[in-house]
Amino acid sequence: MELKYSELGLRQKGSNIDQLMADALRDPGMLSLAAGFTDNSTLPLAEVKAIVGELEESTMVGRSALQYGTNQGSPRLRNLLTRRIEVFDGVAENSYSEDGMFITNGSQQGLYLAMQTLCNPGDIVLVEEPTYFVFLEILRGLGIEALPTPMLDSGEIDTPELKSLLGNLSESGDLERVKALYLVSYFANPTGHSIEFNTKCALGHILRETAPHIAIIEDAAYRDLYFGEPFDGGSVLSGDAFDGLSVLYSSTLTKPFATGLKLGYSLCSNSDWLARMLAVKSQQDFGSANFPQVIMEKMLEFGHFDKHLVTIRESYREKMEVLNTSIQPLKDLGWSWHTSLGGLYLWLKAPIDVSTQFGSDFHKQCNAAQVMYVPGSLCYAKNSQLDGVRLSYGVLELDKLTEAGRRFLSAAISLKEINLV
Repeated sequence: MELKYSELGLRQKGSNIDQLMADALRDPGMLSLAAGFTDNSTLPLAEVKAIVGELEESTMVGRSALQYGTNQGSPRLRNLLTRRIEVFDGVAENSYSEDGMFITNGSQQGLYLAMQTLCNPGDIVLVEEPTYFVFLEILRGLGIEALPTPMLDSGEIDTPELKSLLGNLSESGDLERVKALYLVSYFANPTGHSIEFNTKCALGHILRETAPHIAIIEDAAYRDLYFGEPFDGGSVLSGDAFDGLSVLYSSTLTKPFATGLKLGYSLCSNSDWLARMLAVKSQQDFGSANFPQVIMEKMLEFGHFDKHLVTIRESYREKMEVLNTSIQPLKDLGWSWHTSLGGLYLWLKAPIDVSTQFGSDFHKQCNAAQVMYVPGSLCYAKNSQLDGVRLSYGVLELDKLTEAGRRFLSAAISLKEINLV
């Protein structure tokens, strides 16, 4: 008997990243520059083992770690994470309240909860172009329209044009449908770009003047993963420009520490919005797993987390340079990109006559060369740009990164030769 699904169920489609991961696992000879996995060799196994050993020695603490936690998350962990954000933002201690912080099953859950509680099907969320393509999948799954913000060639939002866009939406009667502005602000997925604080402040002023009902969601998942110095720019939690606006700062402990622990966190400035997100979270899971939260508390308290960051920052910097070097000849073929200052990705633009989307001639050449990438079209709200490529250097070892870059280059050369025939 055929099931009768809800509208939500009918909208769901398989995730592109799930498919990319499955394809990579299905063919052991395939080298994946697609999935944003982290570096296996630097995962903090010894540190986690030591913490677990300490929990075992303290029976009461160890057993409480295996018990249910709270829906909002460990008070101690929330305090530690809130204080870290203050240090990054360069504000005084206790400027932000951990009462607004909640722990999630990866940062993805926080983003989903935000959209569930803010938006109805048919509502609008403003997004940069390009942007994190899995967030676009969330929007599509919930029936929410992703509306691109005007962009400058520098990768910044064109704030005067955004103000004009909001004015046009007001005139058409659609402004009330716009519920949020989503920013990927530090070493962004997919571009590696970081948003200037002046741009953020300009956005805050525009929203306060024209549409204060629009929430700002700042995705800071890669803020810890800088190669030299942290990006010099406060979050949307800081500064007078955001006073009176509803702000959600979302980040993760999976990318900078261990993906298997699946811990994210969000800090919300609006107590009513927070309460509604927590109510939905309670219905989903009664609170994120307590055991990994206790592990992360100890990692932060004992300084293991920051020591680990030193290791992986150097590892990812070296990996980025290896991949970047291996594909340098692409520039002679008309490809372009910037080296990364942090994060896990290189964002490439193909020559104007080369499409990189699934099923394109270039995609077929890469499959034949046994190398995978993320087509850039996935990162645009309307799949409007067909010449982008996201390459991830996180998981492959250095020798395999070199080989993956060589294969990607060979695919581009093969396509060029075919087009010349």
